[in-house]
Amino acid sequence: MKANKTVITNYFQADHDRLDLLLDQYREKKKKDMPAAKPFFREFLRGLLRHIIWEENVLFPCFEKMTGTAIGPTEVMRREHQMIANILDRMHKKVKISNAGTEGEEEELLAVLKPHNEKEENILYPAIDQCISPEQAAQLFLQMEEIPESRIEACCQTG
Repeated sequence: MKANKTVITNYFQADHDRLDLLLDQYREKKKKDMPAAKPFFREFLRGLLRHIIWEENVLFPCFEKMTGTAIGPTEVMRREHQMIANILDRMHKKVKISNAGTEGEEEELLAVLKPHNEKEENILYPAIDQCISPEQAAQLFLQMEEIPESRIEACCQTG
């Protein structure tokens, strides 16, 4: 079978798009009905944390092994992940108590997340796609699925 040389890029870019949609829905719904907005934030938060765990535990080690270095792009991505996690934590504290005043955190998050995603989609993911076989790509997906859900922190209740 011929290798799909964009399978990693396509998968993770689609996940970025899914997460963007969830955040957009949270931002829209919270204006009128915070309880209705919470499930969108909860899935956005859980999904983004899962995405970060996949990258840091599966993709980045693969990239580092391919390039022979743990400094460079993955070091920058990890620092940005920490910034993202800190902003998400502040947002989560507000959402948990039904405080819809998360605009500042949303803007701060987007200021980090948009260029972060662009670097991943235009540099990191394509580099991985170009260096792995279909079998290796499949192995990466299996490794991602083996990460227990318990690694993702519980989120705010919907009520």
